[in-house]
Amino acid sequence: SLVTVHSPIAMVPQLATRGEILGTIVVTHQELRKNFGINKPRIGVLGLNPHAGEGGMFGQEEKIHIIPAISMAAKQGMDVTGPLPADTAFHQMLQGKYDAIVAMYHDQGLAPLKTIAFDSGVNITLGPPIIRTSVDHGTAFDIAGKGIASELSLLAAIDSAIKIARVRALG
Repeated sequence: SLVTVHSPIAMVPQLATRGEILGTIVVTHQELRKNFGINKPRIGVLGLNPHAGEGGMFGQEEKIHIIPAISMAAKQGMDVTGPLPADTAFHQMLQGKYDAIVAMYHDQGLAPLKTIAFDSGVNITLGPPIIRTSVDHGTAFDIAGKGIASELSLLAAIDSAIKIARVRALG
């Protein structure tokens, strides 16, 4: 899950506020329960700075915004951990430690996803009452009409929508 989307990197520290981070954690928690049937989601929250700020050595965003948001989410009963260093958190998630990761900005969250699942990655919009999935790699206008685009991400998006609909139906 992304706290900021398609924002200039220079703007991320101003946009990734305590409220925005908490809101992203809450929506992620709710949607993991509603869409994936995970009763007690385990959410890892990334820091903004290298090594999650190293206790303030590399920036104050973790202390000012991220840690308070994590604390507020924990007080609401969510299983949330962080701030985590972005360079190790996705490995931990793949090992089963987390059900989801909350990233502060686009490339922090999507570069790992596209590295491990470019052809099968799915963009799932969290929050709306309707199920919305799409390919994760974008529109691919640069190869449109050339007969070389892969359909795998589209098929994964359709499959994900069907799985979410089934989980919701069992509700």
